[in-house]
Amino acid sequence: MNKRTKHFIVFSIFGASLVTGCAGGGGGDSAGGGATSTAGGGMTSTAGSGTASTAGGGTTSTAGGGTTIPAVPFKWTSSDPLIKPPVDAKQIFGVKDPSIVYFDNRYHVFMTIAGSAGWGIAYTSFADWNEAPNATLYMLDQSPIGPGYRAAPQVFYFAPQKLWYLIFQGGDPLYSTSTDIRDPSLWTPPQPFYPTIPDSVKDADGNVTWLDFWNICDDKKCHLFFTNDHGSFFRGETTIENFPHGFAAPILVMKEENPDDLFEASNTYKITGTSQYLTLVEASGPSGRYFRAWTADSLTGNWQPVPGAEKNLFAGAANVTFNGRIWSQGISHGEMIRDGFDQTLSIDPCQPLKFLYQGLDLEKDKMYEYIELPYRLGLISATSTAAAPNAISALCTQ
Repeated sequence: MNKRTKHFIVFSIFGASLVTGCAGGGGGDSAGGGATSTAGGGMTSTAGSGTASTAGGGTTSTAGGGTTIPAVPFKWTSSDPLIKPPVDAKQIFGVKDPSIVYFDNRYHVFMTIAGSAGWGIAYTSFADWNEAPNATLYMLDQSPIGPGYRAAPQVFYFAPQKLWYLIFQGGDPLYSTSTDIRDPSLWTPPQPFYPTIPDSVKDADGNVTWLDFWNICDDKKCHLFFTNDHGSFFRGETTIENFPHGFAAPILVMKEENPDDLFEASNTYKITGTSQYLTLVEASGPSGRYFRAWTADSLTGNWQPVPGAEKNLFAGAANVTFNGRIWSQGISHGEMIRDGFDQTLSIDPCQPLKFLYQGLDLEKDKMYEYIELPYRLGLISATSTAAAPNAISALCTQ
C-alpha cells in the first residue's frame, strides 16, 4: 500500500450496505458490494510476449489454455481480529500488510506497523491461531534493517542460497536476508533490487509510481510483481542464478481503465499439483477493499479472470460472513496460507483455502488521519465443499 503519499481525513462509514453484503455472502453479488461493471470490463492482459488481449468474464474459464475451471463462487467466513497493536503501545495505530509462512511448527508473520513515528515492520510468531492475540511483536527497526520508511513485507526461504528473504518497500523495492527466520535480530541491512529506477515505472512527468512488491520463482527465473495505484500490474524477472540481482526492466502485465479495479497489494502463487498460477490483486469499491483473482499457466502467461462472480471476485464484503460482530470494512492487503515456505510460494487446492488479511475496524463517526486508521489482522477461511468447490479447490486431483 502506498503509505507515503496518502494523507487525508477518513470518516467511519460502516453502514448498512456492508452489513447486507457480508450477511448475504452471495456469489453473484457485485464485487465490493456495489460495483456494476462486468468482469474484466475495460481490462487488457499482456502476456510475456507483449501481446495484449481482453480478459473477459464468463461462466467458465480455460486458464492459460489448459485446465477448465468451473464457475463456482468463492465464499468465506472471517475470524475476529487476531493480531492488534499491543494494548500498552498507544503510539501504534494499526497493523497491516501481513506476510506469513509456517515453518518449524510455528507461524511467522511480518507486517507493517503504522504509528506516530511513521511506518515500519514488525514480526511475531505463534504455534496456533489461538495464540496469535497474545503473541509478542518485535519491531524490526531494532534490527540491522534499521529505522525509516519500511512497509508491505513479503517473506520466503530462497532454497538455492539457503537464506530467508524479506522484501519490502522503502520507496523503491528493497530486500534483507537472514539465516534464521526465528531470530528477528539477524536481518541484514536493506539492499535495492534495482540500481537505478527503471523508466517503465515513471509517469509522463517522471514521477515514480511502484509499490507492494512480490517475488515468486519458477524452476528457472524469479519474477518481481507490483502495482502502481493507477490500474497497472507489472512484472520484472531475473534468473535463479542471479537472484536477487539482474532484474530486467519491468513490463506491463495487466491494465484497467478504472484504477480502482486494479489497485495494489498483488500476491501470486503456484497451485500445487497443477500447472496453474493464481494472482490476487486488491481493488476498491463502495463497500471497501476487496480482492480479484486471475489464473495463468505460467508466470509469464496471459492472466485470465477466475469466473463465478462479477469482476472475478475472490474475497470482499459481498462474499465474507462474520461469526458475530462485522468488524472489518472490506478485505484488504493480505496473503494466502501456503503449503510450503520456499520461493515457489505454493498453495494446496486440496486443503481449505485461508487468507490472512488486514481489516479496517473503524469506530462509528470517528475521524482519522490516514496513518491512524485502525487496521487489524484477521483470517478468512473458504467454506466450499467437495460437492461445490470453489474455482481453486476444484483443481484438487486427490
